[in-house]
Amino acid sequence: MDLEEAFQVVGEFGPYQKRAVAVLVLTQVYMACQSMLIVLVGSTPEYRIDQQDVGVPSSQQELIQRVTFTEDIDSIVTEWFLIKHQAYKVSLAGSLFFAGLLIGNVVFGPLSDRIGRRPVYLTGLFFEVIFGYLTAVAPSYEVFAVSRLLVGLMNGGIGLVCFVLTQEYVGKSYWAMTGTLTSMSFAIGIALFGALGYFVRPWRNLATVANSSGVLFFLMSVSLPESPRWLYSQGQTERAEEVMRYMALRNGNAVNNLTLQRVGSAKGGSRTNRAGVLQLVIHPVLRLRTMVLMYVWYACSLVYYGLTLGASETSGSRYLNVAMYGLVELPAYPLCMYFINKDWAGRRKSMASFLCLAGSACLCTMFIPENSGTVLSVTSFALVGKLMVSAAFNIAYVYTSELYPTVVRNAGLGVCSMSCRVGGILAPFVPSMRAVHTSMPFTVFCLSGLSAGCLGLLLPETLNGPSAETLEELSSHSRVLQSKALLYEDNKKKSNHK
Repeated sequence: MDLEEAFQVVGEFGPYQKRAVAVLVLTQVYMACQSMLIVLVGSTPEYRIDQQDVGVPSSQQELIQRVTFTEDIDSIVTEWFLIKHQAYKVSLAGSLFFAGLLIGNVVFGPLSDRIGRRPVYLTGLFFEVIFGYLTAVAPSYEVFAVSRLLVGLMNGGIGLVCFVLTQEYVGKSYWAMTGTLTSMSFAIGIALFGALGYFVRPWRNLATVANSSGVLFFLMSVSLPESPRWLYSQGQTERAEEVMRYMALRNGNAVNNLTLQRVGSAKGGSRTNRAGVLQLVIHPVLRLRTMVLMYVWYACSLVYYGLTLGASETSGSRYLNVAMYGLVELPAYPLCMYFINKDWAGRRKSMASFLCLAGSACLCTMFIPENSGTVLSVTSFALVGKLMVSAAFNIAYVYTSELYPTVVRNAGLGVCSMSCRVGGILAPFVPSMRAVHTSMPFTVFCLSGLSAGCLGLLLPETLNGPSAETLEELSSHSRVLQSKALLYEDNKKKSNHK
């Protein structure tokens, strides 16, 4: 039998898979805390500089002697006096974390496709916890900044592997649910971090407590098995059978005669068929899909972070603002789970529709006066846009993992996530376009959402379709974009022969 048939026998989402997925999903709470850490530990309190006859402080040491913080906040700003010409260091620490995410996405994805999901995930989580404690005990800003880069590197890498494992442990019909739960738990983690910051104020204590949950999740993850889908795609059929039998036993289904189709060299035993990032460029089907998906992920990130930056510029408790940053996303996920499993909507139309709705919401902000009521206000439409793009972002994760075969799934997600990080890096610069025209930022978000939504319609639908494990299976399936790409390659070969 093939893998999908084996999952039908073992149980697509049995008790054991539920426990394994729960561990991976809850790990997202820890990863969310690490992602949002700089927001609270880098808080800049109100302060005043004592004016003396000497005028403006000429050195950092003189500034330290004359500054007085009027707000009772303990952060890296108050400890290392990161104000005035040193204030950029707070943003730099945040940028280093996202730079680490970018590198981690590129490095960890192909690495897990080559040596396995489990060792990469456990190693990355272990070192993220170690570097997280380094952040909490950093004796200087320089050590703190380096630790944030290293935490980001691990966070970005294992985030992809964790997401892929939640899908490869279960039957294909549950991929949408496990992918959505992963995104939802990340949003909940952001909200919980806001509550944690309210009760744990000293920044070193906050960093320690937020990081300590990682120890628990690491210990819970040690017993997780290797992905049977990855083992099967690599030609390690016997090991894949062992994992499937173990799952069946834990699910209460004793299956002793479970035998998978022998894949041999055609499905991964040959070195010439070993996939990697290069296949995303060489393979005609993967090349077209990757180009479209990279732009979709870039647009999702640009609109998501851009709207978040604009919508969160409100007065009030910073801890409540952080919590709302996560909670505002939660309604998006039930919408995702409803639409993407409907035959009349599916993955492709749902993602494209949510992106277009996000772009339309941004378009509406251009016609709303700034001092309008609370219902029809710029902030209201911006939050609606964020809700829509959050839904599109979640679908993009699920959809992308289904569009790539198992042998290059992490590599594909890594490249798309790299494009996503570029959008996140550029997002803070978009609001500065107000200098050209007040509606310019929302114009950029509108065009990005609408163009990505239209471009996403070029991708094939994956709902109820076969899941490709290898590049050979990908080439044998008849899908949109794919058939056109293969036809183009055939015509090109024929013209070369002539």
